[in-house]
Amino acid sequence: MEEFNIIETIDRKKLLFILNPRAGTMQASKNLSDILQIFSDAGCLTSVLVTTKSGDAREFAHRYANDYDVVACAGGDGTYNEMIDGIISSGAKCKVGYIPAGSTNDFGSSIGLSKNIIEAAKAIANDESITLDVGSFNGRYFSYVASFGAFTSTSYSVPQNLKNILGHTAYVLQGIKDIVNIKSQHVKVITDEGLPTERVIEEDLVFGAVCNATSVGGVLKLDSFRVDMNDGLMEVLLIKSPKNLLDVNSIARSLLANDLDTKDIAFYSAKTVRFEMSSDIPWTLDGEYKEGESDIKIETVCDAVNILV
Repeated sequence: MEEFNIIETIDRKKLLFILNPRAGTMQASKNLSDILQIFSDAGCLTSVLVTTKSGDAREFAHRYANDYDVVACAGGDGTYNEMIDGIISSGAKCKVGYIPAGSTNDFGSSIGLSKNIIEAAKAIANDESITLDVGSFNGRYFSYVASFGAFTSTSYSVPQNLKNILGHTAYVLQGIKDIVNIKSQHVKVITDEGLPTERVIEEDLVFGAVCNATSVGGVLKLDSFRVDMNDGLMEVLLIKSPKNLLDVNSIARSLLANDLDTKDIAFYSAKTVRFEMSSDIPWTLDGEYKEGESDIKIETVCDAVNILV
């Protein structure tokens, strides 16, 4: 009687893995086979798409997210931003994975993701997740920060090779240069408009940010403020324009000491924030350049992302 080999079938999860091959020191590309082995051992049927230009991660996620149980990426915070925007705008309900492979990885640091490529891949494979809020910038989604002014241009003005060599130091050096030289901007900031908690600030500002993270721009650290990334609120950080070098030194000391309750700095939480300002002022969303607008509404989108940690 003829014998047959019985092959056990596994109901595998479908995982789309988006790889930015040039992020950071290209560790994700160098370890791609190990990453895919980890996913395979965890019972995933993995498809890989490789980005070649800005916008690819968003396009891939928007087009295919509804066909997968998990959509994950390896790259910097900009790659993650594109992926998140693509997933949410597509209406997909998949889980999300992120292997931080950039130079600074503010978002990964904020939620405790390992900087080790292999350990971050294992976190995706373990299938344990948390839910996080995201922000909406006039309808464009971002994961952890929208900002303008000093520190903001740091992420896209520092050359990639310098980021790769110096990492966080490159951002700090550029940030110091920004706060000394940047032109102040007259801005009206309205938070929680129409609510009992409404607050209006109209000032000349050198920096403004709406964030959902403990690290901003690779320079500002908000760890001691215990930022809750799923409380339905964003943190608002505004820095008034320094009038002289003494003011610059005072602001720098306050930031380094995490003392954000001073006459030159405003730090508070809000659900919605509106900015009235010159459209010539550029922004960054999760470290990526965003053209300015004269009327900007930033809203908190609650429970928007189910990310594997």
